Amino acid sequence: MLRENSLAPHLHREQLRLGMRASTLEGILSVPIVTMSLPVNIFITALITKGFALSKPTIGNLTSLPFVCNFLQIFYSPFVARWFRVKPTAIALAALHLVCWIWLGWKLPALPLADPVAVAKFLLPWFFLASLFNASLSLAWNSWMHELVPPRLRGRYFAQRNRYSQAATLVFVLLLGFALSRGNYAISAFQGVIGIACFARFISLYYFFRMPGVRPAGPKLIKSERPLLEQVRIVAQSRSLLLYIIFGSIWSFSANCFGPFYHVFIFEELDFSGTQVGILATLAALGGVFSLSVWGQLLDRYGNKAVMTVGLMLGQLQNILYCFMTPANSWMLYPMWLIGGGWSAGFALGMFIILLKLIPTEAKSMAIGLNLAVTSIVAAISPIIGGQALAWGISQGYSPLSVYHVAFLVQPVFSALSCLFLIKIKEPAASELRTVVGAMRNIRTLSGVLGLSFLVNYLFVKPEKHGR
Repeated sequence: MLRENSLAPHLHREQLRLGMRASTLEGILSVPIVTMSLPVNIFITALITKGFALSKPTIGNLTSLPFVCNFLQIFYSPFVARWFRVKPTAIALAALHLVCWIWLGWKLPALPLADPVAVAKFLLPWFFLASLFNASLSLAWNSWMHELVPPRLRGRYFAQRNRYSQAATLVFVLLLGFALSRGNYAISAFQGVIGIACFARFISLYYFFRMPGVRPAGPKLIKSERPLLEQVRIVAQSRSLLLYIIFGSIWSFSANCFGPFYHVFIFEELDFSGTQVGILATLAALGGVFSLSVWGQLLDRYGNKAVMTVGLMLGQLQNILYCFMTPANSWMLYPMWLIGGGWSAGFALGMFIILLKLIPTEAKSMAIGLNLAVTSIVAAISPIIGGQALAWGISQGYSPLSVYHVAFLVQPVFSALSCLFLIKIKEPAASELRTVVGAMRNIRTLSGVLGLSFLVNYLFVKPEKHGR
């Protein structure tokens, strides 16, 4: 059936522009609570290592919960998409997620510092519930953005949006590390951070309301939802999507088996303070901020898979240095996180955009849910394996430093393996891998990715000399 839209074309464009601006502001304000909700972040790591000393298997179990919640989406996402509109669903889930964090802030003083088991009994179900709402919100948000942002604008728009969000992340993580360190990791310090994050999320809900529910693009053919079994058939015939899911599963294992323990390693073995870890996270965010505009242009020009492959491989080459990291050479972390932030920003942006390209329109919710479910169940099992492996290695009498050095080989090796599937994906209008490598040889392009454009401009643009 054809839906008529009575708005003039220039009003459609204005409504779209205002909606995209509201989405950008919402993204900036949601940075604190989104950052703190990630499976691995400074706040959670400091809470479970400095605030409450939890065991490594418990840390592995805790960080697996967000991925468990992503897996559960496969069972309810098609029905939610069929029966509920995306905008009110996203707003309701964001509000419920906010309530969970308010609950944690209120409950923290009652948790016994000397009883890690009792703390784990509260934190595990709480983190599961908060992660469930957050995972459902992510699914609704992805569907919303798929409807709202035109395909021709996605690369540049999300690069710009992510750049602003990265800048907000930069400020937040630096202040977060300083506040926790200055507060000696006291419960009141954690409560203060939660209060600020919850207030910012509450304000961000206003911008959720201002965003249009669908793209205001004139008359549109409304298609009824396909039957569930037909959606399954459509997804099963989407070979490139299935290859992407295999790639994502291998990469999820590599990133999450010992990924949650990089921060633990830095806190415990390298003896970094919250302020120092905050500086590391700030440097990573800086790398992302300065490189995202270049990544957006590369992704739009050459396609996603080749650019992602280059970014992933170069990023993992530097991660091998973790296998030789000691307190004596820990200064290397600062340039590593700055440069790594640049590689990671392009890779993460490419993952989001290529998924939008590969999603079959007739089975959008099923495709998104399946990708999240399969990759997330792998990611959920991974940190449990990692926590048990670390605990076993240390229990055998090996030094914790040596155990970590061996464990940190997993991510580079399996990331390289995942690229074998990534490059087989058929992406419309994508360049070959060697074309992107050739483009990256250009020193100006490479410097933009690394966030060093200002240095190259200084070297290659001769300043004018003004006479006196």
